[in-house]
Amino acid sequence: MKKIRLFLVLAMFAVATAVSAQVSLGVKGGVNMSNFYGEELDNENVKIGFNVGLLADIDFSYNSAIQTGLFFTTKGAKYDSSFGEATGEISSNPMYLQLPIHYAYKLDVTPGSRIVFHAGPYAAYGVGGKWKASGSLGNWDGAIDGDLFGDNAPLKRFDTGLGLGVGAEFGPILVDLGWDMGLVNISNADNGNIKNQNAYLSVGYKF
Repeated sequence: MKKIRLFLVLAMFAVATAVSAQVSLGVKGGVNMSNFYGEELDNENVKIGFNVGLLADIDFSYNSAIQTGLFFTTKGAKYDSSFGEATGEISSNPMYLQLPIHYAYKLDVTPGSRIVFHAGPYAAYGVGGKWKASGSLGNWDGAIDGDLFGDNAPLKRFDTGLGLGVGAEFGPILVDLGWDMGLVNISNADNGNIKNQNAYLSVGYKF
């Protein structure tokens, strides 16, 4: 009986929160600057990519909101390598569907414009992408490539981590600068240890 009462109280609270919240939907997209990090990685080359998707902004009080959505985003890394007279480059271009859930605090600046500070977790699922290795030795130049996800592929599909950012709202228009840091090892190799990291600059429009 106590469990039923507790469930009813929580259900009523959820309904009241949903009714009182103001939900705004929109679109957002921009440029990514990504890399891998891990115990044995020290190359700092940045890989340029993009992000695009649908956003949901759930204002549950005047200055507070939950920001979420579903985004198609590219991550990855690019590394230079050399061994004796051989030189090469390894490029990785994983593509994810990513779901962030951020708490946002909105600070009024002028009527109609606010600065937005936000942070929270994200979950992502790898939907495609390729790796490519190219190199040269003497007069020989060559390249090989393959899929990043799947059977015997280099990367695990699931990724999760934390993100934070700061942005601005100008009426329905928004600008967002943020950074995501992966917290799980995405390498399929037995001794591998790599994680995603990604900085982004996005613009959007709320309907």
